[in-house]
Amino acid sequence: MRRTRATRWNLALAEFLLPPAHPEVRRRAVGRPRRVLFVSSPIGLGHARRDIAIASELRRRVPGLEIHWLAQDPVTRLLEAQGETIHPVSRHLANESRHIESESAAHRLHVFEAWRRMDEILLANFMVFLEASRHADYDLWIADEAWEVDYFLHENPELKSAAYVWMTDFVGWLPMPERGERDALLTADYNAEMLEHVARFPRVRDRAIFIGRPEDIVPHTFGPGLPRIREWTEGHYTFTGGYVLGHEPHQLGDREALRARLGYRPGEVVCVATVGGSAVGEALLARVIQAFPVAKRNIPGLRLIAVAGPRIDPAGLPAVNGVELLPFVSDLDLHLAACDVAVTQGGLTTTMELTAARRPFLYFPLRDHFEQNLHVRHRLDRYRSGRSMDFDDATPKQLAAALRSVLAAPVDYVDVESGTAARAAELISALV
Repeated sequence: MRRTRATRWNLALAEFLLPPAHPEVRRRAVGRPRRVLFVSSPIGLGHARRDIAIASELRRRVPGLEIHWLAQDPVTRLLEAQGETIHPVSRHLANESRHIESESAAHRLHVFEAWRRMDEILLANFMVFLEASRHADYDLWIADEAWEVDYFLHENPELKSAAYVWMTDFVGWLPMPERGERDALLTADYNAEMLEHVARFPRVRDRAIFIGRPEDIVPHTFGPGLPRIREWTEGHYTFTGGYVLGHEPHQLGDREALRARLGYRPGEVVCVATVGGSAVGEALLARVIQAFPVAKRNIPGLRLIAVAGPRIDPAGLPAVNGVELLPFVSDLDLHLAACDVAVTQGGLTTTMELTAARRPFLYFPLRDHFEQNLHVRHRLDRYRSGRSMDFDDATPKQLAAALRSVLAAPVDYVDVESGTAARAAELISALV
């Protein structure tokens, strides 16, 4: 039942296939700067936004720290906009976003099955990681949901040559109820393999960090006969609390001043529609654009800003008079904080940024996407934030009515703790 994977013997060939490490890599040169190799998941842009915030806090704690990023499109666009250093071997990474998009349909992504079918990509990218790790004398590797790094290091613990931090905001593959017994059996099997990895080789993860609180973890087990997810995670992870935000609410200053800086005019009702860093949300974005004329009749002064992101071709979206279509926006979190209402899919970073900014929003979890439908929804319910809607029910009339309704409703969200990036950096800095 276990997935087909390269054996430990096959991966051990990396010791012969890759160029030998320079002798100086075996020890830290006196006086040289401390170095980190940071691997940020390319599935969307949320990981990169939080990783940049953590990296900034980490540099404050470790003067002179060098951070090299192993990353691919679309993450590289955000890193380049922030002036970060991208490792040159990043150009050899196989594109994971393209694979995810190839597995999707109209607002549907069975992300677990998509991940099961990307073994060759994950193995290839782990080999690139090994090559990158030999280019410099790194003191620390950080992997934010870089699943290939974590999996193959546990399969081949002898390849670990630096301190290693693993970060995530969810734990446990979960079956979608409508997918039946096969989905439940396979997700439990994958979870069992992960539990076995951590039990056999606890030395691989020098620190495992959960971005959030124990209450953010779903009240489920890993599968029949397996531990409860929250109890196991509490025993194997350190929690940051809150969520890592690009900008804390107190850093944004006066909201009216922010709106003016972004070009938002007094008296208008700004709606930002955004669907993340991949092309999977194109169908939702198109539907929101089509609903704009109806919504504008119901909401005086409505202004719709539709963010296509880095991987959606704006030319393929409906042309509707009055809709402002933007490509990639590097400071999207500022627009989310300044808007009056937002529409998005079920990605955690975008929805938590809206929650922290106390903005009303509608969110549409991708069908068959266990993380958005189960993990993210559980967390947002705890914060009492956002209104979940089904894509199939989102006719222009219903979308317009929902926008008007959430705009009129009071915002009574639970406050998001501040300082999460700093707490994450504090946990990491002791290993550098």
